Amino acid sequence: MPVEWVGQVVAIQITSRAGEKMVSVQEARAIAGKGLEGDRYLSQIGKFSDKPGPARQLTLIEIESLEALQRDNSVTLSPLESRRNIVTRGVPLNHLVNRKFRLGEVVARGIRLCEPCEYLEEITRKKVISGLTHRGGLHAEILEGGIVRIGDEVSPA
Repeated sequence: MPVEWVGQVVAIQITSRAGEKMVSVQEARAIAGKGLEGDRYLSQIGKFSDKPGPARQLTLIEIESLEALQRDNSVTLSPLESRRNIVTRGVPLNHLVNRKFRLGEVVARGIRLCEPCEYLEEITRKKVISGLTHRGGLHAEILEGGIVRIGDEVSPA
């Protein structure tokens, strides 16, 4: 089957502790079954680490969602404020639930949508929940580790 879309990694973000500001990095090592090196969820100290399962290994959001939040709701939310690890362009994240995809040399599988929560709105601004509902990103499991870099291609696996 031909590839119907190809997107790109436009930002990579991690933070070592729950509640701390995210930091942009040029690349990160994805560890299969664990998370991104240097990120709070790899160390299992993220805000929602008490929830079992692989869904917090990797979180992604489309830059288009953040642009739509500004356009449609007059709410500016930077990629860092989104609290997601990977920001993409041209990737239909909502369609990747239960599907494998590749980020450079990393292979992941979408677990479920990453709906915005009250915590995100508390630490950012009002209208984030309503503005990002059903377009807040994707929780994913890392199946095959490797390095993910800004500029890497994102495509179906």
